[in-house]
Amino acid sequence: MTVAEELTPAVPDSADDAAGPDESEEPIKQRKNGLYPGVSDELAENMKSGWADTELRDLEPIPQAAETAARRAALSARFPGERLVIPAGNLKTRSNDTEYAFRASVEYAYLTGNQTEDGVLVLEPKGESHEATIYLLPRSDRENGEFWLDGQGELWVGRRHSLTEAGTLYGIPASDVRELAGALREATGPVRVLRGYDAGIEAALTDKVTAERDEELRVFLSEARLVKDDFEVGELQKAVDSTVRGFEDVVKVLDKAEATSERYIEGTFFLRARVEGNDVGYGTIAAAGPHACTLHWVRNDGAVRSGELLLLDAGVETHTYYTADVTRTLPINGRFSDLQRTIYDAVYEAQEAGIAAVKPGAKYRDFHDAAQRVLAERLVEWGLVEGPVERVLELGLQRRWTLHGTGHMLGMDVHDCAAARVEAYVDGVLEPGMCLTVEPGLYFQADDLTVPEEYRGIGVRIEDDILVTEDGNRNLSAALPRRSDEVEAWMASLKG
Repeated sequence: MTVAEELTPAVPDSADDAAGPDESEEPIKQRKNGLYPGVSDELAENMKSGWADTELRDLEPIPQAAETAARRAALSARFPGERLVIPAGNLKTRSNDTEYAFRASVEYAYLTGNQTEDGVLVLEPKGESHEATIYLLPRSDRENGEFWLDGQGELWVGRRHSLTEAGTLYGIPASDVRELAGALREATGPVRVLRGYDAGIEAALTDKVTAERDEELRVFLSEARLVKDDFEVGELQKAVDSTVRGFEDVVKVLDKAEATSERYIEGTFFLRARVEGNDVGYGTIAAAGPHACTLHWVRNDGAVRSGELLLLDAGVETHTYYTADVTRTLPINGRFSDLQRTIYDAVYEAQEAGIAAVKPGAKYRDFHDAAQRVLAERLVEWGLVEGPVERVLELGLQRRWTLHGTGHMLGMDVHDCAAARVEAYVDGVLEPGMCLTVEPGLYFQADDLTVPEEYRGIGVRIEDDILVTEDGNRNLSAALPRRSDEVEAWMASLKG
């Protein structure tokens, strides 16, 4: 059998001809419509040699190595004597042979700092604690041609770290992930796996795990992120600072958005996110005019008109996956109308009340209740709902126009810690190090016949990222003006 027959693939002759990834023990498959019929023995031999040694020998551990080690120690202490398996996940196909950009599972990244596809963290029980191993794909093979023939080979998608390099970077011994599934099939003793990310790993453990025990693992890892360490707080501030600059970018180009659409706003903010961070933390909401009344308007294909409001809800995600989540509602022409200002100021007052309720020892729900009370008071005052306010709140009548909860935990997910127990989250108590959003809003739908016509199509939300401190709170996004007159002055200075 010749090398060409053994490998079976055609060499892709453009980036669009790269073969997709396959199991390492299988031959690299040929594209149906590749332009080369095969690989000659001479070419295969030629490609094996003549390459410089590129091993990186002067690496330092990643900045958060001490924090990830402490997180693994806490996990070890919670589940003594059990094997714990936390996958990063696999690439997902977008269409045909193109994939979505990969984002590792939050739990895996939180415990390792690594972000590469197919990675798996395994904690093996050893006496009173655990021994951690990070399982990764090694550098692509030059002997079998993978590095240049496979669609996930080094010459197509870039160099992977060697296992030795990975061990240095992450402070965890690294092994070849292609050997892990077989080893897990033979493993004995209690095992838990983080489900939903790697079907192959789950299949290898199918007769060793239970959904209930695995859910306990997921819940613990979610609750572990409720209180942020110093590294995480620094990353959140970095994300917010970049987000502030992204909002400034948008204000400077509102005239171009008026000439095009909301997409110009989305694209402008995305540029800042990609230049200074990893990505946006979630789909940018660039909602102009009545689109501001749609809570998660991400189509961003509408008109941007002078005299209307722009609700921009956006956040930069750092290279370590921590995201900001900030909203400002801006007058597109730089000045609020009288009614716009009245509605905006009511939301501002509600947010002020909500932020004031964020402090250690307070109930998590307190900031929501405080903000909702102010909004209910204004709705009664404007004659849009019949009081008294206590009745409105008891029956939830204000929700026709306030719609959503007033905030959520923030971190590596925009809605972080979502798997935490209700008693630890919504029914819990705030502690220093927790980070949450405070984001009240009022939304008068364009077809709402219960409000005067001039209200219809106006939507306002103001959102900031609030860190619980030992003596109260700190607004991480305070650099963005919130008061209506300050917003107008800020916009004028940027457009000036």
